[in-house]
Amino acid sequence: MSIAALRKSQQDDLSKLAQDHLQHDLTEGDRQVLNKAATRVGAPTTLGSLVGVGLGVFFAYRLRRGRVDMFNAFRAAQKPTQVMFADGRTEVIPDISSIMRPTRLGDAFTYFFCGLGGLFLGGEAGFLTGTWSATRTIHKNPESEKRIETAYRKFKADCLRREAKLLESGAPVAFA
Repeated sequence: MSIAALRKSQQDDLSKLAQDHLQHDLTEGDRQVLNKAATRVGAPTTLGSLVGVGLGVFFAYRLRRGRVDMFNAFRAAQKPTQVMFADGRTEVIPDISSIMRPTRLGDAFTYFFCGLGGLFLGGEAGFLTGTWSATRTIHKNPESEKRIETAYRKFKADCLRREAKLLESGAPVAFA
């Protein structure tokens, strides 16, 4: 969410303007089509987010299990304890198994970032699917689609006119 969405005065003005256009430029059937299209975006996005989090946590579990198995195999394997060089000197190789041991903090980061990645990917996939479904819903009726496009154009033109008035009046410019 951008900071611009938190400015109540501008948000309220634009919301009122959008409601005026919805009431005056569209029929009841057009408003129902828009509401149906809006719900077709929300449901797949929510479902995609939940599936994404689930897959992210599952992937984190598998990744953690692989790390633990690799550590146990490394710990059980025979390791050299020293290296002998050609000139006859020997150097002791330190035991690094304590450094490679999986930790609770590493597990927490794994679950957090894999879950977050799954949430992002699943949510975006759900949003794209929902947007595609909503677009198909709007395109079913060509006359309704035309009225919705016209209403959107009028709304956008009114928004730009209001912004131009604010800029010409010398109102402070927001760079958000």
